[in-house]
Amino acid sequence: MAVQLNTAQFTQRIAAFQNLWTSATKRDGAEVFADLDGFVHVYGERTSEDEQVKKSTAFQTWLLGFEFPATITLITKEKVYFLTSQTKTKYLSQLHNSGSSLEIVIFTIPKGKEDDATPKMAAVFGELKRVGHIPKDIPSGKFADVWNAAVAALDSKPEMVDATAGISAVLGTKDEEELKLVKIAGNLTSTLMTHHITGKLEVILDKESRISHAAFAEQVESKLGSGEGNNADMRIWSNGRGLTDVDFASAEFVYSPIIQSRSTANGYDLRSSAESSTDLLAHKGVVLVSVGMKYKGYCANLGRTFIVDPTKEQERVYQILVQLQSELLGKMTDGTPAKDVYNHAVTFIREKNPDLEKHFVKNIGFAMGIEFRDGSFLLSPKSTRIISAGMVFNLSLGFQDMEEPNGQKYALQVIDTVRITRDKALLLTEGSKTSRDVFFYLNTDEDTKKSTKPKEKTKSSAANGAASPDRKTAGSKVLRNKTRGAAQQDTTASVATRITDHQRQLHSQLQDEGMKKYAGGVGTAKGHGEKGWKRFASYKGEAGLPREAEQLKIWIDKKNMSVILPIYGFATPFHINAIKNASKSDEGDYTLLRINFQTPGQLTGKKEDTPFEDPDATFLRSITYRSLDNARFETLYKQITELKKEANKRDQQKKEMADVIEQDNLIEMKGGRRPLKLPEVFVRPALDGKRLPGEVEIHENGLRYVSPVGSQRIDILFSNIKHLFFQPCDKELIVLIHVHLKSPIMIGKKKAKDVQFYREATDMQFDETGNRKRKFRYGDEDELELEQMERKRRQQLNREFKHYAEKIGEAASTFLGEELEVDIPFSDMGFEGVPSRANVKLYPTMDCLVQLSEPPFIVVTLGDIEVASLERVQFGLKQFDLVLLFNDYQRPPLQINTIPSAQLDALKEWLDSVDIPLTESGVNLNWSQIMKTINEHPLDFFQNGGWSFLGGPGEAGDAKSASEDSGSESAYSGESEQSESESEEVSSEFDGSDASEESGSFSGESDDGEDWDELERRAAKSDKKRHDEKTDKRGGNDSDDSDRPKKKVPAKSSGPSKSNGAGKSNGAAKSSSAAKGKAPPPKGKR
Repeated sequence: MAVQLNTAQFTQRIAAFQNLWTSATKRDGAEVFADLDGFVHVYGERTSEDEQVKKSTAFQTWLLGFEFPATITLITKEKVYFLTSQTKTKYLSQLHNSGSSLEIVIFTIPKGKEDDATPKMAAVFGELKRVGHIPKDIPSGKFADVWNAAVAALDSKPEMVDATAGISAVLGTKDEEELKLVKIAGNLTSTLMTHHITGKLEVILDKESRISHAAFAEQVESKLGSGEGNNADMRIWSNGRGLTDVDFASAEFVYSPIIQSRSTANGYDLRSSAESSTDLLAHKGVVLVSVGMKYKGYCANLGRTFIVDPTKEQERVYQILVQLQSELLGKMTDGTPAKDVYNHAVTFIREKNPDLEKHFVKNIGFAMGIEFRDGSFLLSPKSTRIISAGMVFNLSLGFQDMEEPNGQKYALQVIDTVRITRDKALLLTEGSKTSRDVFFYLNTDEDTKKSTKPKEKTKSSAANGAASPDRKTAGSKVLRNKTRGAAQQDTTASVATRITDHQRQLHSQLQDEGMKKYAGGVGTAKGHGEKGWKRFASYKGEAGLPREAEQLKIWIDKKNMSVILPIYGFATPFHINAIKNASKSDEGDYTLLRINFQTPGQLTGKKEDTPFEDPDATFLRSITYRSLDNARFETLYKQITELKKEANKRDQQKKEMADVIEQDNLIEMKGGRRPLKLPEVFVRPALDGKRLPGEVEIHENGLRYVSPVGSQRIDILFSNIKHLFFQPCDKELIVLIHVHLKSPIMIGKKKAKDVQFYREATDMQFDETGNRKRKFRYGDEDELELEQMERKRRQQLNREFKHYAEKIGEAASTFLGEELEVDIPFSDMGFEGVPSRANVKLYPTMDCLVQLSEPPFIVVTLGDIEVASLERVQFGLKQFDLVLLFNDYQRPPLQINTIPSAQLDALKEWLDSVDIPLTESGVNLNWSQIMKTINEHPLDFFQNGGWSFLGGPGEAGDAKSASEDSGSESAYSGESEQSESESEEVSSEFDGSDASEESGSFSGESDDGEDWDELERRAAKSDKKRHDEKTDKRGGNDSDDSDRPKKKVPAKSSGPSKSNGAGKSNGAAKSSSAAKGKAPPPKGKR
């Protein structure tokens, strides 16, 4: 058969429809079914392929999986009746074996014979008293006319009731299969907007291309392919997430993309029924883009606003729109009335800007699924419908009929497809929403100073390779991803200035947050309470003492971790944790054994600041025993020391395992379903035994790694996954999937917070040719072929692991009800450093800073970082250090050492782009002592300025200069002066421009400079002759400062001077030197 019906799906969905009768009084929209005897659906002849899907058509597609034109469906509480043609009867007859509790009855209209089936169906219809239908969907065509005539001929007709709300309710709540299709449609829509429309619009604006809105829309549509030999443009779709197995023949546009700009003749229209006009796209102002796609019948919609050269007001209003969407996502929960969502939006706008309320749209969206727009379920101020989990909405927010300063009207919109869960709404579409993505700025300087050869200029700009990846080159007319203030600056404005301004705001915000956090009088950071003494019990009573205690001798009880000491005729037990240490010494024939105890108020040690609950108590600080039995005391001393070490080791292990959790049981795939597997992978940390590859399996609530050796396996639950990474093998030896956990788990005898599944990308023994070709040819040809095979193998590995990582993310998102995205490191933004022992390469991702290639792995969540401190940032040093300080002050800072100085600017720009406050210092700081001070009194720390003691970015050099000026008696001052003098001499000898400037400021006899060069040439030939010439030169120049060669002054002008103060000009330095009447010392002497 050409059409294969999904009978299991039919059984499930007809049962859901029957539930309308059983839950009519409890379910929103189902009240109308309480008094109905049946529901009839008449599908006439389809008039056009481009016709929007109606609710009746959507219901038939939902129930049967296909559209069956010229078919009538009548559903009662006991039976399902169909009236259709002979051909469709063959397909519908498959439902007899569906296993449904309802009886399936099919009336077949004979071909070329008298129709007796229609009267039979009409007779069944006439026996019912009240029948529901969808009155707005009026069938048309000959088939519908015959049915209407048969109904009109009935003696008694049932009462027809509008059941639109009930059908909307049953179609609104999606099952897992439906949600999966909607998600794919959302990914298709997001990919098209992010990876094609946004870039294409930028090119049009940059080149000032003359193109109409309709032509732009047609170009967008063409990227999906026409289905007539023109395939989809995979250069775009391959960038999408979760589109690896998509059948593009089942994907189509819901409507032609809607493009609008200020040149649209009819103005901006925020309705979903708007169309792209034939007017030329304007290159300034607001551009609205909406695109809707469906996959296997299920729809998703996405709309964005792009603004060219926005005003301050437009930027503020757009930010309010984005904030409003985030606010409503938390409001759209299971059981919330639709009108409450709209009213909450209006309240939010009133608080932000009351003047915007009159421009707000009349409704903010509608339910969506197979039917693009469910008109019976709108998010409007009068809608009493109840939102329920599993529904999908088109959330459409916008302001319309707003005016620019020049009087032109404009509108703003943000449209996304959202899925409702029990506690919040999740976005199914994403991308091109932040101000960096949607704001375009005109580079007016380039417009006024156009080059006569723009092509050559563009080529040279591209050749420099200095353009930031976040914006276009300076030669373009449109600059993206900049604030408006930055766009108005000169093109010579430095990135450092913008970073400094932004960092000043971040530090101010950090200081305010710290004051608010600890303003309530919190004494210590992160809720860590006051220190106290732990209680340890050696025995419950005298009966618990060992028999050896009766001998009144020193006894070491390893079982109870205690030391029993005889004191005044009593056996007194002490727990090993009450003992600080023991010492043994000899005094003549006697041996002394001294035992020191832990007591409060000690002058040194970690417990000196620990208060005791009874300050008036008397403590035993130490006790000493004397004996002639040297061997026994030696044994006792060793036993006490070993017992103390064992106790410390146990405490340390207990402390390390404190955060280890015991996971719930993994729920394996059942019901004939097999878990999706990734074979031939290794795991880190490695399991015990021989290193052999195993396989990873995706189950209901987590992952399982199965080793081929014995029964070893690792279970990871989705609820314990914090981050999921995929790292390709483009520049690495392995391709990997990395799982970073919320809480550590035990793998073997080790605890692990990171679990990695990897496969080696290179295999020296791999040769598809069987090594036969090497007998006949060798050299470059063979090497090229091997390189091509290597590239293909790497690409295949990347595709396989990326696809599996996406499947893990989808399974986790489905189980948890919240999105778990696969994070991929940005390979072009990596930097080298030493976080532990070895030099490794660290990569930023969307949410983290990671090092996944070699253990120990590093995964730092950017949201956990409070401050990033750049240390040893000094001119002349080839390396610097990075220290990451976390929000949890109890967590030790992460130090990454010896980062090449060439990567300093890129690192600073990245840290600033992710809103991390950064500081600079010329020296390394003692962070253990600093964090201890902060933890003791965090409120005092912020009251005294907080992190301002570190200084902001770019202040390391200033602080260094100031310290050199004020503290010239530093221990390093002599060494610094010597190196400075040497650099000054080298600079004066080889920097011709500085020498010429200096000679112009003196009275100037140029022949003296030639004499100096002559002396230098002679000095190279003979040391004695050079010494004599320099001595004569020095003696002749004592009386006239202008006759000596100018060597030291230029170097002084380029940096801070120790003797004359920082910031003096060349002239000031010369005047000082002339006034003192001293000549610079000759080379090699101080």
